[in-house]
Amino acid sequence: MPDVKLANIAARIDRADVYELAKRTPLERADGLSEALGKDVWLKREDLQSVFSFKIRGAANRISQLSEAERARGVVAASAGNHAQGIAAAAEHYGTQAVIFMPITTPEIKTKAVMAKGAQIKLVGDSYDAACEAALTFATETGAVFIHPFDELDVIAGQGTIGKEILEQCPAPAAVYISVGGGGLISGIGAYLKTHSPDTRIIAVEPEGAATLKTSLEAGLPTPLKTIDGFADGVAVKLIGENTLKIAQAINPDVILVSNDEICASARDIFEQTRTVVEPAGALALAGLLKHAREGKTPDGPCIAIMTGANVNFDRIGYMVERAELGAGGEILLAATLPERPGAFLDFCQALGDHAVSEFNYRYADSKTAHVLVGVKVKSGAEAEHIVGKLRAQNMSVTDLSDNPLAKEHLRHMVGGRASASVDERIYSFEFPERPGALRDFLITLDGRWNISLFHYRNHGASTGQVLCGFQIPNTDGDVLEASLRKTGFSMRDETNNPAYQYFLKNDG
Repeated sequence: MPDVKLANIAARIDRADVYELAKRTPLERADGLSEALGKDVWLKREDLQSVFSFKIRGAANRISQLSEAERARGVVAASAGNHAQGIAAAAEHYGTQAVIFMPITTPEIKTKAVMAKGAQIKLVGDSYDAACEAALTFATETGAVFIHPFDELDVIAGQGTIGKEILEQCPAPAAVYISVGGGGLISGIGAYLKTHSPDTRIIAVEPEGAATLKTSLEAGLPTPLKTIDGFADGVAVKLIGENTLKIAQAINPDVILVSNDEICASARDIFEQTRTVVEPAGALALAGLLKHAREGKTPDGPCIAIMTGANVNFDRIGYMVERAELGAGGEILLAATLPERPGAFLDFCQALGDHAVSEFNYRYADSKTAHVLVGVKVKSGAEAEHIVGKLRAQNMSVTDLSDNPLAKEHLRHMVGGRASASVDERIYSFEFPERPGALRDFLITLDGRWNISLFHYRNHGASTGQVLCGFQIPNTDGDVLEASLRKTGFSMRDETNNPAYQYFLKNDG
């Protein structure tokens, strides 16, 4: 791509042909959030598209540009879901056959939606990268036109029509918050805003575990992530596009990273404002706006967040609800040690006062102490500190586990049970791709050599499942165990020294 001229991209956006399929979505004021934050918050409702995602825009514009000969050859794409639905819908509309390569881990709600549009699906690999490689091979072998989900100018121009609509609906926005995966959305919207509303701040929002734009901007070139958190699967991209990075460099957006809990809290706020359940990526932009508001960094004037999509598996909603309170700072998760004596439990409850308890887990430790895990509703960080102080004033040892991933993923669901003190134990967390046979393959790789002393598995509707596993190593050959485990090929982490494990699951002898 030659030197980027944002005005040329903006002109391409003005010519984009999307409205035979895409809607001009409303820009709605979030009155409740605006009042609570003291800011003027607006939501651009791309979840209201026919495919429940902005991706219909880029797909429609790209396929509308195909020649008759190209349409006769058909189109092929790789996608974890939303791009696939856009391609399938546009291909059906323009009378061309679509073949979509999708990871095996793609949520069923997305594969069903693609098939309903008449596209052919091929499930390949555990990631977008594997599906994309297969799609490119298919295009070479068959002559089908490959349509990239974010790194083609016609796709970028289609997504950029959102920026054009925003300026028609709000001529002078103070800031626009845009979720980033491969960069197609921020490239299109950002180019249009920089050209026609240069005083508008452009803020890129990424998950902490998938910061492909931030990483590549700092490196100065597309830089693949070593690991990627797939929670917000719509933006879980390992490597930003070459074109989109160059455009992003010309736009020079601010970048903010948010946690998964903050994304869940944002999804809750969106539901309370709109009664719509969005996918994690759909709540990402607002999560960035809310974080900026808490930090006092949002500018005065209209602040707009793009709601990018609402293709979420129903069985994932419970997990998002569970984590929303922690993400919004509305709940703390505390571990406490109580003296094992009559009245100690009452003292503990009295120290909590009138604060609502979201959960309470207790496990007898020994004749002297008891360990308690408790979730407490709070309204502020200062209130949380006050509660901890009151508990410590009762001579109780208290540890705040609100930001401890092991505690949030596993411990709060399985407090209790300790291995024999006479045998050394190692604890590991694993991330499995949610595909048939993954758990079986893991157990086969272990070859029955190691006695499993603890096992907790939880599927929350994502493309990956979280597993916590304990192994007894009677001969203290921990290095041999770890070498064996690494042969599984799964992402793993030694949790033996994690305070959550030490506190509740380890036998102190």
